[in-house]
Amino acid sequence: SVMHIRTRAVHVGNEKDPATGAVVPPIHVASTFVQPAAGEWGEFDYARSGSPNRCALQSTIASLESGTHALAYATGMAATHGATMLLNAGDHIVAGSDIYGGTYRLLHKIVDRSGVRVSLSQTVDLDAFEAAFTDQTKLAWIESPGNPLMTITDIAACAEIAHKHGALLAVDNTFATPVLTRPLELGADIVMHSATKYLGGHSDALGGILVVSDRELYDELYFVQNATGAVMGTFSTFLIARGIKTLELRVREQSRSALFLAHQLSQHPSVSRVLYPGLESHPGHELATRQMDGAYGAMLSFELSGSYQDTQQVAQSTRLFQLAVSLGAVESLIEQPASMSHASYDAADRQRHGIVDGLIRLSVGLEHPDDLWEDLRQAIEAVAESC
Repeated sequence: SVMHIRTRAVHVGNEKDPATGAVVPPIHVASTFVQPAAGEWGEFDYARSGSPNRCALQSTIASLESGTHALAYATGMAATHGATMLLNAGDHIVAGSDIYGGTYRLLHKIVDRSGVRVSLSQTVDLDAFEAAFTDQTKLAWIESPGNPLMTITDIAACAEIAHKHGALLAVDNTFATPVLTRPLELGADIVMHSATKYLGGHSDALGGILVVSDRELYDELYFVQNATGAVMGTFSTFLIARGIKTLELRVREQSRSALFLAHQLSQHPSVSRVLYPGLESHPGHELATRQMDGAYGAMLSFELSGSYQDTQQVAQSTRLFQLAVSLGAVESLIEQPASMSHASYDAADRQRHGIVDGLIRLSVGLEHPDDLWEDLRQAIEAVAESC
């Protein structure tokens, strides 16, 4: 029988060091490796092409995502870019409209320079999603839960649509993590993580991951990664491997706190709407219950009934929730997507896709939920009183 995720997170890729018996793999900082003979290659030759720490981390995350191979990149954006570099001029990408601002910017301001066209589509409306495909579509890119509106997308249905049109489906699984959703099991071809977020979990390392199940696809991605060179550095590899060992415990506890905060916020008179798939009022609640493994994640957004300035004021008035982009770590963060994480969207696209000025996004950390609620409550009420 396959071991549980939390067991594999501790053991896979963390085998004892054969030379010393160390229970933690040593950090190999070498950039090059001595070869047995001219023209004969050992397992490692040059650190861009592969290194012991990176290979170990890749085996861990491939196991957690039910894949066969993984690639570790310098950042999440480098991983996303690595996937888009499979395409050629004239090809087309369909991306979800509820996606990370950095992905939007990469697709619309960098990838399109190479003659690859991009269309944004709703992914909760499967008919609209399918209508966005053309004969040139080679890649579909989705997130569930979406960022920042927490939409829930049917990954299995999207995989079916993509494959029907001869395209690959890639899923940014940063928010859900393999603890809650494993897109490869649902038919996706590529899973992407910003490993900076939940996998690392401590706001101290940058990294990105792609995971696949198909050997040929892995070989193509590996060729691109080795040729372009955006690989994860050794110290980030060490920190992210270390973070993954507590991933399951962190994600489940943070999700519990997020559900509690979502309930509290939804009862507050100054809050007009709470976007969290764990609430029964969320349109994607039933699908999330089926697609996510017993919890709904630790990201939530809510809208205030006040002005743009009120929203900024609330985001700036919390004491435990720190005003910062990024997410997924032990400390709680707060931000205003319109001016921060999604500022790279064109203003018209922000409006069109519902990223309103009154929206606040929370990344719920590991502090006690009562303390977090008290912090949010005082910030919302301080602003309400000053109006």
